[in-house]
Formats: sequence, structure tokens, C-alpha cells
Amino acid sequence: MLRARTRQESDRGIMKELINTIVQKTGISQEDAQKTVQVMVGFLKTKMPAPFAAQLDSFLSGSGLPPQTGDFMKSKVEGGVLAGKS
Repeated sequence: MLRARTRQESDRGIMKELINTIVQKTGISQEDAQKTVQVMVGFLKTKMPAPFAAQLDSFLSGSGLPPQTGDFMKSKVEGGVLAGKS
């Protein structure tokens, strides 16, 4: 029987995808990439206005956003930041 993915499962999938992308693009270890993502998310939360910081987890999980938003951001991360472009 199929069941809907829980939000926690979805978060883990997106975060795992981000971590794997960092590992592939930079060559650092899985553990270091995971630490990097945790530090980055924590840093972003402290620098963003409170309403945006509160939504960061939802943003990263892709919930509550139109599908095009996730595709757009994914293309920017893969083609920009992690590829050494700005």
C-alpha cells in the first residue's frame, strides 16, 4: 500500500540531495557536507527577517511553494553557487 511521504521524510530527501550535490561538486566528505548544510541553514536563519527565517525549513523542504520555485532555485544552486558562478 502506498502512503504519502511525511514532511520529515521529504525534508530528509531534499537535504540529502543537497548534501550529495555538495559532495559531488566539492569533493568533501559526506559528514563535512552535512555539517556545512547545517551551519549554512543556521546562519541564514540568523540573518533573515524573522518571518522569512520561520519559513526557511518549509522553503528547503519545497512545501508550500509552487513547483516552479523549487526548480528555479535548484537551477540557480546547481548552475551558480556550487558551480563557482554568482
